[in-house]
Amino acid sequence: MPPNSLILPVARPFDFEQCLTFLRRSDDEVMHVATEDALWKLFDIDGRLWLGEIKAHGQGLIVTLHDEEVTTGEQLVVERYVREWFDLDQDVAAFERFALNDDLLRPIVQRYTGLRLIGFPDLFEALAWAVIGQQITLSFAYTLKRRFVERYGYAREAGGVTYWAFPRPEDIALLVPADLRAMQFSTRKAEYIIGIAREIANGTLSKQALRQQSREVVHARLLSIRGVGEWTAEYVRMKCLQDRQAFPATDAGLHQALKFHLERTDKLTAEQMQEMRVRFSGWEAYATFYLWRSLYGNV
Repeated sequence: MPPNSLILPVARPFDFEQCLTFLRRSDDEVMHVATEDALWKLFDIDGRLWLGEIKAHGQGLIVTLHDEEVTTGEQLVVERYVREWFDLDQDVAAFERFALNDDLLRPIVQRYTGLRLIGFPDLFEALAWAVIGQQITLSFAYTLKRRFVERYGYAREAGGVTYWAFPRPEDIALLVPADLRAMQFSTRKAEYIIGIAREIANGTLSKQALRQQSREVVHARLLSIRGVGEWTAEYVRMKCLQDRQAFPATDAGLHQALKFHLERTDKLTAEQMQEMRVRFSGWEAYATFYLWRSLYGNV
């Protein structure tokens, strides 16, 4: 085993290739590099940058940090990040049993079995990405994120490839909206992202604090953040806080997938989406994620 490597066991079902396929869905992604059989990620740990390579290892994963000196504590931080990123501690076998009894989900889950709900372990990244993506096309959202990361993030080069870590909230907290407006952010989005960064930087908003609260309190706290509405709150609960009952009912991609699989020509109403929430009860986030995945086909 290479030095500075961690073996992460994962309960079945788990398919790293399915996860890689999802992570390769956009050529404009700047936060990781996905090759044929590996995923490269720049980890930002207490102000230090560690380049990690993630590959399949038996039923689980092996994470190799390409640095000479890595402490046990730093390895544990990386392991926790990867486990959250890939939702490795989730009982996905229970979700599959649930889905196999649902006519809508059954063929999707059978096709993409082993896929995990891939998220954003960092709260600032999750919130900023959700705000960036509001009311614009996904391709333009990726463009804005790349500009944001390459201007304010942290980079490391290895083997002729530049790897990026997401901007730190304490840096973004020092900006003014005009700084982001220069990159084609709307004034509102610039204000929202800087405001979120300031809340995190001054300690009034943290992932640790949110995780100690009930689902209802968390949702209300997220909604209290300027720029965060129902969709963003559900998205962040789903993708960052690993709340498997989060359900972004107004999400355009979710509606698109449901229309396709239900063979409908019209958009589902709010009442019908509430029925879907009840139908997927207990596994709303995973049902949503698998429906999203079905939009990409074999890409």
